[in-house]
Amino acid sequence: MKEKQGHEICKVAELPVGERVIVEINGRSIGVFNVEGEFYALRNLCPHEGAELCKGTVTGMNLPSEVGEYNWVREGEILRCPWHAWEFDIKTGKSIFNPHKVRVACYEVEVEGAEEKAVESFKVGVNDDEMVVVYV
Repeated sequence: MKEKQGHEICKVAELPVGERVIVEINGRSIGVFNVEGEFYALRNLCPHEGAELCKGTVTGMNLPSEVGEYNWVREGEILRCPWHAWEFDIKTGKSIFNPHKVRVACYEVEVEGAEEKAVESFKVGVNDDEMVVVYV
């Protein structure tokens, strides 16, 4: 079994809540999202027709409700494909319309603090040195 390798993406402060960054890792385009202070990584490839999914709109969604009622939820957690508006859950990669069969690849993300780095290179306990790391 191949061991996952970590790739430093950016400092936490460089990716504020509601923002994303798209990076190339091992030949794959991957979008990294900050959703309410938690980080998620998705393959930047819509399974429908291959659009750059992570360039789409980040939004929420309506829950089923009565006529004339609108129950808007999950703001900032839904990614809408820029080509055909297919929607995916940023946290799980599952599609909104058929979560059991259609999904986009997700990758493990960790925030590594300065205390986990070599003491010679980083000041211990300084939050500005926390890095977003994607494991592929």
